Amino acid sequence: MTRENPSSPGARLRRLLSRKDKVLVVLHPPTATHARIMEQAGCECGFVGTSGVVGSYTGLADVGTATMTECVQIASWIAQSVNFPIILDGDTGHGGIMAVRRMVRECIRAGIAGIRIDDQPIEGKRRTQSAGVEVVPLEQAVARYRAAVDMKDELDPEFVIMAQCYARDAANSSLEDCLRRLQAYRKDAGVDWVQLESPHSVDEIRQARAAVEGPLSFMKGKLPSYLGLEEHLALGINIAWYPGFTHQVMWAALHDFMQDFQKRGITAWEDFQASRKDRPYPHPDPGPDGEGGEKQRTLEEKYFSTGALQKYRK
Repeated sequence: MTRENPSSPGARLRRLLSRKDKVLVVLHPPTATHARIMEQAGCECGFVGTSGVVGSYTGLADVGTATMTECVQIASWIAQSVNFPIILDGDTGHGGIMAVRRMVRECIRAGIAGIRIDDQPIEGKRRTQSAGVEVVPLEQAVARYRAAVDMKDELDPEFVIMAQCYARDAANSSLEDCLRRLQAYRKDAGVDWVQLESPHSVDEIRQARAAVEGPLSFMKGKLPSYLGLEEHLALGINIAWYPGFTHQVMWAALHDFMQDFQKRGITAWEDFQASRKDRPYPHPDPGPDGEGGEKQRTLEEKYFSTGALQKYRK
């Protein structure tokens, strides 16, 4: 019989999702080292997206080409580098119900807190907000999510299953079908959390909120701008989905520096250092408790002879 673990990644994520008075902000940790910097700055939850994060490592577009093992491997590196919970983008499950079960199992083993699974067809998986998006029949989608829920219940009931619904803009669907699916994914499939991929207005978010109980989030979709944290709470939603912000900031900063470096050479670097003199930024080292250089020396002092340790005195 599986026992609940209050300190598991899934349990930590569930505690954050259960808060009613504070919005949980979900961001992309682009790499493990960036995740450490984000943690020092107060980040509470990360999403390893197939496009933003896995694509940054592999160079692959978000069109169903990244494999399940690639995605889990990258997410595990990030999850094991920080204490805040990591959610993996599970795409369409990378196969049928048996593939979905394996994906959940591998995520739990890797220390990942939860997984987001889409209702797009495996053969035509597309990036969010792309033209030509379709959704699988409702029965097939529910089966996909039930397979994920059953697997996590067998191994770790605290692990979080999230359903991403693409029906609002799908070529073969509608808003009405989208709302019906959100209800079915929550009630019939038993997922822990549902997300509306493409609201067109605040009123549509209100309709989604009225249709489902429990954790609900939404992407920017066709909204003219992102909603603020207070606006989320006013809608009865305590999860803000802002993954891509970190990538945009990094891309802009790197591009600006490279442009400056091409023009001024080493002077650009010296000026950058001078500009940060009174604004130090953190370095994402593992630290004394991590598996880094400090730990290596501590262990060598434990294992090696006095003569072998002379290298530290030269």
